[in-house]
Amino acid sequence: MKMKHWIRFFSAVLGLGVLSLAAHALEVTDERGVTVTLPQPPQRIVTLLPSLTEGVCALGACSRLVGVDNYSNSPSAVRALPQLGGGLDPNVEAIVALRPDAVLLAKSSRVTQRLEALGLKVVVLEPKSHADVRRVLGKLDQVLGSREAPNVWRVIDASVSAAAQSLPDRAKGLRVYFEVNSAPFAAGESSFIGETLTRLGAKNIVPAALGPFPKLNPEYVVRANPDLIMVSVRSAQGLEQRPGWGGIRAVREGRICRFSADESDVLVRPGPRMDEAARLMARCLAEKAG
Repeated sequence: MKMKHWIRFFSAVLGLGVLSLAAHALEVTDERGVTVTLPQPPQRIVTLLPSLTEGVCALGACSRLVGVDNYSNSPSAVRALPQLGGGLDPNVEAIVALRPDAVLLAKSSRVTQRLEALGLKVVVLEPKSHADVRRVLGKLDQVLGSREAPNVWRVIDASVSAAAQSLPDRAKGLRVYFEVNSAPFAAGESSFIGETLTRLGAKNIVPAALGPFPKLNPEYVVRANPDLIMVSVRSAQGLEQRPGWGGIRAVREGRICRFSADESDVLVRPGPRMDEAARLMARCLAEKAG
């Protein structure tokens, strides 16, 4: 009888342990529609997209990061972490050596299947719009086992609205060309940058029909004749000397905002610093409105 009693006791304890593990297990459906099961909130995380790095940190889990892509540089603490290459083709061996519990990367990355084949848990997340940023923060909350995303999003959304409300009437309705790089690729109306411009009351010269980040014929910008140009210092060199651009109203009247490299990083990343991006754009609109 005693032996049976102990067997029942240990069976009960084992059963409770299994239930406890199951209670901590996480299931997250990522951008591929794949449901990724994690036995518990990951404590060793690799991120291979700057917006995901910033998202993890915004949700209070920066200390769990063990490696990042070459372009993740905010917050400053992540600069001390191992850099694992570009997000598209990172160093797989270096990632595996870090023994991560989870790897967070973009849908455009080419190493997803290889990492999974090596036994790593991979979650694919790639925000491209304001709605995506809110959704991805929620997914990161699930991965991290946290409940911070709703508050983080409320702050972002309220701050973008406050930036819009801070603008003088003269800054509303300006026709804006936002250049992402000198190819030239532009931020169209349907991009997250375009969505922010719309909320600030600006008019984008690149309609949604052309896509979020279309490559433009430079003549298109000349014909569109924007009131204001937003561009990074990285690609602004020689802008005024481009054929025909001297006649553009924005160039002629000196309405060009040249953002520093750090400011450009803020502007082109769809993540928790979108409120800071809105403030940068609002400052530009107010200063150049005359």
